[in-house]
Amino acid sequence: MQIQRDIIAKIRDHLPQKEITLITGPRQVGKTTLMKLLRQELEASGARTLFLDLDFEPDRRHFNSQMALLDRIRLEFGDQSGYLFIDEVQRKEDAGIFLKGLYDRDLNVKIIVSGSGSVELKEKIHESLAGRKRIFEVSPVTFMEMAGFLTGYKYSGNLAEYLTLEPGKYQSLLNDYLNYGGYPRVILEQSHLGKEQQINEIVSSYLMRDIVSLLGLDQPESYVRLIRFVAAHAGKMTDFATMARESGLSVPTVKKYLFYAEKTFIIHPVTPYHTNKAKEISKSQIYYFTDPGFRNFLIDDFGKAHQKSDAGFLLQNLVYQVLREIFSSSRWGIHYWRTTDGAEVDFVVDKGSGILPVEVKYSNLKAPMITRSFRNFIEKYNPQEAWVVTPSYSDETDVGNCHVKFVPFYSLLQS
Repeated sequence: MQIQRDIIAKIRDHLPQKEITLITGPRQVGKTTLMKLLRQELEASGARTLFLDLDFEPDRRHFNSQMALLDRIRLEFGDQSGYLFIDEVQRKEDAGIFLKGLYDRDLNVKIIVSGSGSVELKEKIHESLAGRKRIFEVSPVTFMEMAGFLTGYKYSGNLAEYLTLEPGKYQSLLNDYLNYGGYPRVILEQSHLGKEQQINEIVSSYLMRDIVSLLGLDQPESYVRLIRFVAAHAGKMTDFATMARESGLSVPTVKKYLFYAEKTFIIHPVTPYHTNKAKEISKSQIYYFTDPGFRNFLIDDFGKAHQKSDAGFLLQNLVYQVLREIFSSSRWGIHYWRTTDGAEVDFVVDKGSGILPVEVKYSNLKAPMITRSFRNFIEKYNPQEAWVVTPSYSDETDVGNCHVKFVPFYSLLQS
């Protein structure tokens, strides 16, 4: 049984469009698997397909020139329409220009390509394909996707209700996700040792292939020191000077490395929300990891993170990923709020016309509780609605004119 990914429906809906379908994301999150599933579906419907993998030596010769690839396409499809799948497109030098040339020939061929973050960094594919592509970012398996898989999809359509009625099973699934994360190969392993071996291979491959190649490093130890520091402070406010001091790097190098970590889908920066620079933090960024298992492995917490005092930050990290999913189709920004005297709100979703403050509480609440910081923010900014995300507690209350919802995080996508 395969892990079902929600994003495949969005990619499938885009296949009739002329634009290039560009599937990006971290290594080992299942991009190739998604492409092969789509190919199987197309072939089952009678469509013609051609799948080329630039990690496979015999396929690379078709990319020596655009004419070489056109010859291969004509051999496969003749004058008929078809679907061309190109896996690991970042292996091709000047991939963006190469694909632009194919697209502009107005072929009767739909092009679907996959690539890691290095596509954007090395080949500037986004600029080359402006107006000619749509990007689909594949993340590690989400908590709900993992929960569906591990319950055999028995509760498809009412998984949130199942988790509500089975708190013991839910807590076990939550601990698994906070500890091990959502890389498919890690989820499929049943033993702790097997999961550890898989995440070790994923992290090592990322460091030795992406980072060594992109940064031109003989040894990535300095990069690892920095990313480990960020991992230990995920969800916490820090500054470039501190990161430089702790990692033994210069501030410009820290900024460069963090840029590469973001563009290879390892971390996401969150900027502050502020209207009063004298009393509110306005510069420092907070970082969250794309995958909790990756983060835990970096700081030797793999498999035991939920037992530590930073378990709340792991849930906060998970909530951030869910918020990104909820608002991925909008231009709304996700920020944090801090004041110089220590008041804080975990997330502030800026809608342009209004804001939505979001607080994360790891403790199992028994009644509606509003922190002083959260109340102060609500009274200062007067939002119409606010969320307090908890592991399982659900309720509603009001603070002045603001309606506050206590939302179990697994039901966020239904909000």
